[in-house]
Amino acid sequence: MPSYAYFQGQIVPLEEAKISVMTNFMHYGTGVFEGIRGNWNSEHKQIYLFRLEEHYQRMLNGCRLLNIELPHTLDDLCRMTVEVVETCGFEEDVYVRPLAYKSSQALGVRLHDLDSDFLMFAFPWGRYLDTDRARCCVSSWRFPGEVPRAKLTGLYVTNAAAKTEAIENGFDEAIMLTPNGHVAEGSGENLFLVIDGKLVTPPGSDGILIGITRDATITLAREELGIETVERHISRNELYTADECFLTGTAAHITPVAEIDRRKVADGEIGKVTAKLQELYHDVILSNNPKYAGWCTPVYKK
Repeated sequence: MPSYAYFQGQIVPLEEAKISVMTNFMHYGTGVFEGIRGNWNSEHKQIYLFRLEEHYQRMLNGCRLLNIELPHTLDDLCRMTVEVVETCGFEEDVYVRPLAYKSSQALGVRLHDLDSDFLMFAFPWGRYLDTDRARCCVSSWRFPGEVPRAKLTGLYVTNAAAKTEAIENGFDEAIMLTPNGHVAEGSGENLFLVIDGKLVTPPGSDGILIGITRDATITLAREELGIETVERHISRNELYTADECFLTGTAAHITPVAEIDRRKVADGEIGKVTAKLQELYHDVILSNNPKYAGWCTPVYKK
């Protein structure tokens, strides 16, 4: 089944969505992207897009950082995304990639005096981390300092280097530290520890991306499990002594971490809190929990 894209004002087959090699954002990272999950519920015969508005609001905030002006409202972006995914017609989990970018065919480092455009496409995508228990390492690549908390394309080269370093050394994922040596996040996920019955996660002031799955996890822990989340600096040694550790992200969902730097996290199995949060989150993203139905946007018309 073919994929489709919204490109230059219309929905086209994905293979027809092409840009010039002169496009500014390709050379200087002057783009803002998002990742949105569409989760297939086989009983409902429906794809549910998770927290669609929140993703696009974050993208629009990032556009302000790069002086990207789009002729689309938040409602426009949500509607167009539903149309593209509906056109694709998939009956499986999908991933949606929106991108707002400097579209001028012009070189030169700047943000001013450049046109902007928006594209978006959807395609089938299963698990991001293909494991039930991730093996992680602390990366030698430090998290960039003074990073705007947005998904700017140019910022992710360090994350890419950290990920490749981890894979080449036999791990599933990297954990990056801040320039000050505090724990920041994975190459594409936020990080949580369970310590003394509470969730502990790095604060926004450490420059992490304020993840939408991160926010959902904090909400579910508080509302459904009565578990408090503490946002504070995390030292590297706490990675090795925590009761549980897991990663969160749109692509990764909630992924348990069993090992860090070849040291087991507790007994190396999925922790009780992590397992409960996984189960809750799974029901929520499939729109099986009416309390959080507002987080899920159905694609197919009944």
